[in-house]
Amino acid sequence: MAIKFQKPTAAFVAASWAALLIGAIVYLIGLWNASMQLNEKGYYFTILMYGLFSAVSLQKTVRDRLEGMTVTGIYYGLCWISLLLSVALLAVGLFNATLAASEKGFYAMAFLLSLFGAVAVQKNVRDIAAHKNEMPSLDDAPEAN
Repeated sequence: MAIKFQKPTAAFVAASWAALLIGAIVYLIGLWNASMQLNEKGYYFTILMYGLFSAVSLQKTVRDRLEGMTVTGIYYGLCWISLLLSVALLAVGLFNATLAASEKGFYAMAFLLSLFGAVAVQKNVRDIAAHKNEMPSLDDAPEAN
């Protein structure tokens, strides 16, 4: 039985991109303006990139399994570990940082918004591609002679 995927609405696609961009850009602006050493900024930047990559990779892996594609258990587990590790590394970094509680909350929320946005954007990209494969447009249809 083939799985039918509904094309996401333009509003959801826009909201997903907005969540990803707003979360990541606000996080990066916060880092740019932060009064921390460059190595600390690098730590938080790397965690953001690692978190975004691991969130997208996990979403893709879960979706692959849903669609019946082969995904090894080790890769599936590594995706989960990577996502949890990125969140844990941010939590440990913020716990030990000499930042105000409001700044710590700012970084945590911007990070989580970015992760949500990355997962939603990946889902939308995949749903749109699947929908195009299921419902070819009239432009793609063979011409009648």
